[in-house]
Parts: sequence; C-alpha cells; structure tokens
Amino acid sequence: MTPSPQDDPRTLVSTDWLAKHLRDPDLRVLDASWYLPAQNRDAKAEYVAAHIPGARFFDIDEISDQRSSLPHMAPPPEKFISRLRAMGVGDGHQVVVYDGAGIFSAARVWWTFRLMGKLDVAVLDGGFAKWQAEGREVEDMPPVIRDRHMTVSRQNHLVKDVTQVAHAAKLGEAEIIDARSAARFRGEAPEPRAGLRSGHIPGSKNLPFADVLNADGTMKPPAELKRVFEAAGIDLRKPVITTCGSGVTAAVLSLALERMGHRNHALYDGSWAEWGMYDDLRVATGP
Repeated sequence: MTPSPQDDPRTLVSTDWLAKHLRDPDLRVLDASWYLPAQNRDAKAEYVAAHIPGARFFDIDEISDQRSSLPHMAPPPEKFISRLRAMGVGDGHQVVVYDGAGIFSAARVWWTFRLMGKLDVAVLDGGFAKWQAEGREVEDMPPVIRDRHMTVSRQNHLVKDVTQVAHAAKLGEAEIIDARSAARFRGEAPEPRAGLRSGHIPGSKNLPFADVLNADGTMKPPAELKRVFEAAGIDLRKPVITTCGSGVTAAVLSLALERMGHRNHALYDGSWAEWGMYDDLRVATGP
C-alpha cells in the first residue's frame, strides 16, 4: 500500500503513512481518546488494553487548566510542557494523535499543540478503529519513556474567550460555526451537561462535526469540505470561530478549515459549557 496524496504531517495522515513511519526515532504517537459520560466508554482502560505500538495516553481532562470550573480548558504552557516531557514528547518530534472514535477528540489535542506553537502534529485519519479494522499491529505494553526538552510559544490568536466571541457575534465580523448536532443547536434537544440553557450563539451557523467526515470516520477531501461549509451558509472569506459543547468537536471543524487552506480561524474554548451557563448572554433557538 502507498501513502495517500492527502497525507500532511501538519494536519492529517493516513494509517498507511503511520505504518510506514511507526519506527521512526523522532515519531511520537498519542492516544487522545475521550468520551462523553453517556457513551459509557473508559478511554484509559481501552488504551491499557490495546494501543498503537509506542503510543502514550494524553488525558484531555487532566492536561487542562484545572483552575477553571469549565471542562478541559486549554492548559497553561508550563503544565503542557511538564506533562509532555513526562511522556517523552518534546522539540523535534513529529506527533501523530489518534482516538477511538475515528476523528473526535484527537483534533482537540492537535489544536492544543498548535496553540502551543507546535506545528509538527497530525491527526490519524480514521483513528484507532480504522487501524484495527485493517489488522495493523497493536500492543498492551507501556511505552519506554525518555525525557525530551520542550519549548512552546503560545499562539493567542488561535483561541477566543467569551468576551471576544460576544463581540464578534454582535458585530458579525466573523463566522461563528457550531459543531453540535442540529437538534442541540436549534434548542430542541437538552444539553448533556446539567444546568445549561438550550440553543445557540446568536448569528452562529450550524455545521455538525460529523458532516465533515466520511462514514468510516475519515475526513472528507479538501474540495468536498469546502462544499460542505458553503452548503451550511458559511462565508469562507471571513475569519472563523469554531465552537461546540465544550471545545472538543469544534477542533474537528478547525482541522477541516486548516485542510482547506483557511488559516484565519480560532476556537472558542469555553464553548456552550460557558455560553449556556450565563443568563446575561443572549441565546437563539430555531434554525
């Protein structure tokens, strides 16, 4: 098998690409699986039972800013550095991130690396499910860790806070794209987190993250992605802010935008977990 012409070590690589490079000395693989409580899956237990050879487990909830009451907010740079060094990941490494759902939480970790100024990071297209379906090698052994120096340079333009998003929504200066399901966006389905209002940020557009994926969990090619975004009524000439329930699947849209060559995008880290909590922020319902 030959690597896909779509392979890009800064965005997305195929299982063929990873199999070819798996023994490269400067490759590091991360299992970034994360699931909603309703999915009844234990990401860490699944990793311990079977993972891609050499993979380290990236705990999205732990490697976060735990000073915040919001779920898995981006970690402070010093925490990111300490956790990744302890995992043997550092400067000069090519990182490949995967998850057990196809492309779901892995994109969040890809975005976190880019937030920290680390560009040599890609998501595994189709994730662990595709890797296993193809009968590729897995193991249950913990990786051998060697400490590696890491430096970061936080890219503040890649993340937005609630004040910046409220400002953008009021002025209409950016396209705010919500990756949640259509029913949650319209306010017709309850939020999985208790105490949140239903609906969406006024002026935002809905593009459920699953719409940028194929049935097998791989990402659609760039030309098709562009059609999907335009069909959702999104003006790609504008800057984009991605959002979702808690900043995880928003990163799938961020990855899709990067694949399309749309570089002017940022992620609303608090997402609906924050916006839906505050009564003084306006909420829209319906399409």
